[in-house]
Amino acid sequence: MTHADKAVELARGRHAAFLNQYAEMLRIPSVSTLPEHRDDMVRMAEWCAEELRRLGMTRVEINGTPGHPIVYAEWLNAPGKPTVLVYGHYDVQPVDPVHEWESAPFGADVRGEWIFARGASDMKGQFFAQMKALECLRDTDGAYPVNIKYLLEGEEEIGSINLPAFIDAHREQLACDVTLNCDAGMHAPDMPSITYSLRGLAYFEIELRAPGRDLHSGLFGGSVRNPIHVLAELIAGLHDAKGRVTLPGFYDRVRPLDDEERALLARVPWSEEEWLEITGAAALYGEEGYTTHERVGARPTLDVNGIWGGFTGEGAKTVLPARAWAKLSTRLVPDQRQGEIEGMLRAYLEANAPKGVEWTLKIHSLGPGAVMDRKSAYMQSAAAALEEVFGSPPLFKREGGSVPVVGLFQEKLGVDSIMLGFALPGDGIHGPNERQHLPTLFKGVEAYIRFLYRLGE
Repeated sequence: MTHADKAVELARGRHAAFLNQYAEMLRIPSVSTLPEHRDDMVRMAEWCAEELRRLGMTRVEINGTPGHPIVYAEWLNAPGKPTVLVYGHYDVQPVDPVHEWESAPFGADVRGEWIFARGASDMKGQFFAQMKALECLRDTDGAYPVNIKYLLEGEEEIGSINLPAFIDAHREQLACDVTLNCDAGMHAPDMPSITYSLRGLAYFEIELRAPGRDLHSGLFGGSVRNPIHVLAELIAGLHDAKGRVTLPGFYDRVRPLDDEERALLARVPWSEEEWLEITGAAALYGEEGYTTHERVGARPTLDVNGIWGGFTGEGAKTVLPARAWAKLSTRLVPDQRQGEIEGMLRAYLEANAPKGVEWTLKIHSLGPGAVMDRKSAYMQSAAAALEEVFGSPPLFKREGGSVPVVGLFQEKLGVDSIMLGFALPGDGIHGPNERQHLPTLFKGVEAYIRFLYRLGE
């Protein structure tokens, strides 16, 4: 029996203890965007730091920022071995709408093979599983097969506002050979997968102003511009009949998919019926010429996330509004530049907003996309570990979501990230009744064990 086998055997005997600790951390309501949870954010950072001390990290720090703390830890007692920087975030999304939860959002209720709580899947469960892997490695060998560093932030769900400055100020401290990013998932419980590409994000808010104040729609309607009408026309013009974004230059930097990669993505099993069930949509839609998986992973998008203005209360009010607003987000593939997208959107508004209407464009967040070398030794070690634990080689996937830190690590530290996590597509992240499949998470502990051992070899 190898050292890895012994650590795995140890992990299998600790599922009950793991579950108790997991529930404990899930009960801390670390909602980063709500000021009333600021003390809970500190409590969650302290929980992480204490767990890292217990794991024998020789340096553990809770670093203050203008927002929420960043937890750093390291163990560098494996000379000649790779250094792995483990990334995770301990903050979670708000729980609204509360009435749709079947159990308390921070109650960590176990029903069957699932545990339900905000953050169970995204992403407390993922870095918790990695920590439990380290615990079993330590209790097997008394040491770790590689050098380990941790970077756990508390602002991922609000755009990682203070992370870039922290990385810039601590580049030498964060230096590593590869990053293990636990903010990831699998295609299905019996289908391991590795995400090798992520889309970036550029998020904007548009405000339109026409009359100087709200007006009586009977007395003034038809004589001045209605900003809601104008906003609707501008939004409608952002896509053509084939589902393509109309901003000039939007696709200029988009990498075309070659035949090898399209064949790789085609291995991911899915059906239209399954996609419709997950989304609750009545029909699929998207850019012509691409499959659904290619659209959500390898093609950029532009979406309206919110639109408002005028009277929205109960009953009727005959008002011609003075202002209208919309929030827009673009999901960008690698090589597209967030700053350029802002320029394209400004040029579109300048060219298409009619006279008599003023507009402003505000940037809420920008995050780079990333694509990793799926043939690197680190990626192949992760693939081998997954195959050993789950019994089949992993699928390689592009994800439509954004994890800006992956691009930041490429840009600022010069390293790729291995996206290795055990969330599932139906976990309901960011929505009511978020959950984590416990058997998959416990297998994830084993996969982390075998991955780190392989890196050490």
